[in-house]
Amino acid sequence: MAILRIALPVPKRQLFDYLLVGQAPEVGVRVRVPFAGRQLIGVVFEVSEHSEWPLEKLKAVSSVLDSQPVLNPVQMQLCQWLAQYYKHPVGEVVHTVLPVALRKGGSNQARPQQMWTLTDEGHKQDIDTLSRAPKQQNALRQLAKQPLEKTMAAKTLGAGVIKALADKNLVQLVSHEVSHDASSKLSFTQQIKLQSKPQANVQQAIAISCIEANLGRYGSFLLEGVTGSGKTEVYLQAIESVLLQGQQVLVLVPEIGLTPQTVQRFQQRFGIKVGVLHSALSDNERLQVWQQSAAGQLGLVIGTRSAIFTPMLVPGLLIVDEEHDSSYKQQDGLRYHARDLAVMRARSENIPLVLGTATPALETLNNALSAKYQHLLLSERAGNAQLAHQHVLDIRQQVLQFGVAKGMLDRIDQHLQQGSQVMLFINRRGYAPALLCHQCGHVEQCQRCNKPFTLHLSLHRLQCHHCSEARAIPRCCSQCQATELVSMGVGTEQLEQGLSGYFPQYRTVRIDSDSTRGKQKLDTMLNKINNNEYQILIGTQILSKGHHFPNVTLVVILDVDGALYSADYRAAEHLAQLVTQLAGRAGRADKPGEMWLQSHEPGHPLLQDLINNGYAHFARYALLERQQANLPPYSYQALFRAQAATARLAHDFLQQISHLFSQQSGIVCIGPIPALMEKRQGQYRMQLLLQSQQRSVIQQAISQVMPQIENLGNSSKIRWSVDIDPQEFS
Repeated sequence: MAILRIALPVPKRQLFDYLLVGQAPEVGVRVRVPFAGRQLIGVVFEVSEHSEWPLEKLKAVSSVLDSQPVLNPVQMQLCQWLAQYYKHPVGEVVHTVLPVALRKGGSNQARPQQMWTLTDEGHKQDIDTLSRAPKQQNALRQLAKQPLEKTMAAKTLGAGVIKALADKNLVQLVSHEVSHDASSKLSFTQQIKLQSKPQANVQQAIAISCIEANLGRYGSFLLEGVTGSGKTEVYLQAIESVLLQGQQVLVLVPEIGLTPQTVQRFQQRFGIKVGVLHSALSDNERLQVWQQSAAGQLGLVIGTRSAIFTPMLVPGLLIVDEEHDSSYKQQDGLRYHARDLAVMRARSENIPLVLGTATPALETLNNALSAKYQHLLLSERAGNAQLAHQHVLDIRQQVLQFGVAKGMLDRIDQHLQQGSQVMLFINRRGYAPALLCHQCGHVEQCQRCNKPFTLHLSLHRLQCHHCSEARAIPRCCSQCQATELVSMGVGTEQLEQGLSGYFPQYRTVRIDSDSTRGKQKLDTMLNKINNNEYQILIGTQILSKGHHFPNVTLVVILDVDGALYSADYRAAEHLAQLVTQLAGRAGRADKPGEMWLQSHEPGHPLLQDLINNGYAHFARYALLERQQANLPPYSYQALFRAQAATARLAHDFLQQISHLFSQQSGIVCIGPIPALMEKRQGQYRMQLLLQSQQRSVIQQAISQVMPQIENLGNSSKIRWSVDIDPQEFS
């Protein structure tokens, strides 16, 4: 009889003891156990002969689900670190780390793969007879070389093309048993077919050499390169060395939209299958990549934030692309930062970590400047490309058409006539951010959030972007019954409509979370942009993140003023990163590029510093400001959030927490104060900020006080959380 200490997905900061009759399983194995009248899936963290509870009170394990651990020792160690550092229940940490299919109790045995292959008739078919159906001809030629997995075949060859060939009895779907035996491990090393690579310039060669010199041991590198300087080429050449040594590489990218073009480029260079992980995949697709990487069958895995948990049999290198991006920080549940976790994982696996960006986060830059990370610089664009010239356009007292100044419309026209593409950025989706009564001034508001509804004209509805409540556009004002309702402000939808009417001879595309909803839709749009099927590109932040548009020569940012006076001290940093990243979308090939910022505050020091001195100068000056203000990275923060049916309940709860911390030395409490958005989804939201000069002080203080917080009298009426190293205060 063994006593198993098990992590369960419940909001309790402890392990639970259960009895098991028979041979004890290994640590890291999943079990099914009874808990509070239901069956839960947990993971074994310890096997012991003793328990602090009487044996007769311990329940028995219902079943052991795995013969081998689903979490390896490094993953178990990271789970413990995540629970301790982010002050989160260890069972919920494990729940987050595991793929959804394993959380639900699904088998960890590899499923048979469905493969498209040629039939006997397909082998006999003369491919030249399909010349009138070139896509079918190409698909048949590809499948003659090697069978393709069902999903991959649909993506690369087209589901309709495959169906047409199947209807002709030329291809068939067969089940292929997946083996995880020793012969399948590191099989990617036999598949590598290296393509020719460009000659690295001096700075790239230095960066590649530094990374390669650290293979086989831990080291963190900040690869700071201006947009278009060839950071991806540095990744590729470093990855080549790792793969040829029979080791695996994990690459993190911030957005789903970046994965298709990244995967395509990496596959072309190395000729191997690349594992892809992001939220648009099914549970089984994600599990398959997890299993193949754990078994050493994949040499390269590319994914978004949660891919950091992917196991590797023979880890060799970790890369975090666009490391500054805020999407690497999880904003609910386990509020981990994938970049920071990557540092811990690289140290645990004893492998190098590369953090790449043109606009490093101030925390990362400070680590590089203080020699915690090795700093690698790429200061010149690859090839003949030149950095875009940046300008500020004073729009005070100017007439704006759908948010664009007349002079800027003329500038757009000039670039379009030269056969180039132009990009306009406005970070507001929908037609307009508010609907107003022209008679009484009433603004239609979401009562649950106390925020104006956004007008979506194409959907003929008003929608709250904070809680998703929606209603039809009213015919009259709800206050005075007047019928003269007017939109206020500009969104992507209105900008698209206006530019389509102003430039009818050119095609316009809008890229935001509304227009890109659906599988492969964003990828299709990006391909059409690169094929020059669209000349005018309109979008939100999706457009700013690392995309390569060689024909874009003009970028216009319509509204930069909103971030200049934000209450969030990180707003200036985020604006500077956004402006610099957007400037990098212009002039990436041999055509010169330019960027214009429309502003009512053209003389603002932040804008002038960015335009005249660049991000590197801004970032170092911003670090000096942070140091003088005693803000991160020169101090450490934790944010307690509370929300309740009334503001008083949330405030009083945080006030009690503040009192508990007032007895701790070295901790400064700020608040409780309302969140930047005080009401959301009918709940009032308050915040309490803790700050300390030392990370260890704030960590120890929270650990000591947490049991008292959980026992506060009215905690059951409050929804609360703690966010270590918060990135936003909304």
